[in-house]
Amino acid sequence: MNYIQQAFSGKHEWWRYFVGILIALTGVGIFSIPHSVAIAMKQLNGDSIDMSRIDDVNYILTLFEPNLNLFFILLPFAGGIIFLLIAVKYLHKISFTALTTSRKKIDWKRVRFSFLFWGIISSSMIVLDYYMSPEDYIFNFKLMPFLILAVIAILLVPLQTSFEEYLFRGYLMQGLGVIAKNRWFPLIMTSVVFGLMHYANPEVEKLGMVIMVYYIGTGLFLGIMTLMDEGLELALGFHAANNLFTALLVTADWTAFQTHSVLRDTSEPSAGIDILLPVLVIFPIVLLVFSKKYGWTNWSEKLFGKIEEVVDVDELNELGS
Repeated sequence: MNYIQQAFSGKHEWWRYFVGILIALTGVGIFSIPHSVAIAMKQLNGDSIDMSRIDDVNYILTLFEPNLNLFFILLPFAGGIIFLLIAVKYLHKISFTALTTSRKKIDWKRVRFSFLFWGIISSSMIVLDYYMSPEDYIFNFKLMPFLILAVIAILLVPLQTSFEEYLFRGYLMQGLGVIAKNRWFPLIMTSVVFGLMHYANPEVEKLGMVIMVYYIGTGLFLGIMTLMDEGLELALGFHAANNLFTALLVTADWTAFQTHSVLRDTSEPSAGIDILLPVLVIFPIVLLVFSKKYGWTNWSEKLFGKIEEVVDVDELNELGS
């Protein structure tokens, strides 16, 4: 049974996915309350806050100390994944394993390999760029703020990235797949919606709409990875490493993560090669490495094939248990 077919192990009517998304967003909203309370308290303490800019991400990022800002930014994602998993368990009657992988057990070795593989590569690229263009960076390291950053990032960044993976490459990939009865539609739709979710990021204001090529391309890359490997494990590890190592190593004034990282990038970002290189060169190479390691075959069927409904009662019962 393939990854999308796992959804047949539970209740999979289209309206359940609509309700499930609302439940997940409710979790995001509830866990956003501490941020709203903190802003209200600043006002009560006499701090001047421009409420007309309260929806401006760039402005929000200036209201608190960077570590506290990061905590407030990441906390809603923790609520999102908790409520999403509640919806999967009680609304869809699907097991956590069936949402994660087509394998009988979650392959944590895959998660670990992907995390370390991309963590080493992405960190190496940052260090290499620093030594090639030291004039573009400020050494930003301060021990205590960095240690606090490390605790927040290690605890919450994996929850943020896991929520996005379970929502887009997991919940919606399976849901749209069983509804459309094919693989290409959920792959394209989840990639586009994933990209549009980042529309409010300050990077969009800085670089323009061309940055959406990177966001949608990243969603497509992670979606291909999920469909070819028949599970979320590699995508979970990759996404966590990408955000965690970036948060710890480098920040810039125009990025969503304003952190007490080791380095601060002061260069003017490029809307050309910096966006196209990962999507057109680096990501395909990563897919090639994974395909060789895990023996991926039959790309056309796995990315564009039809989804047949599973009617084997014994198999469904085993998956739903």
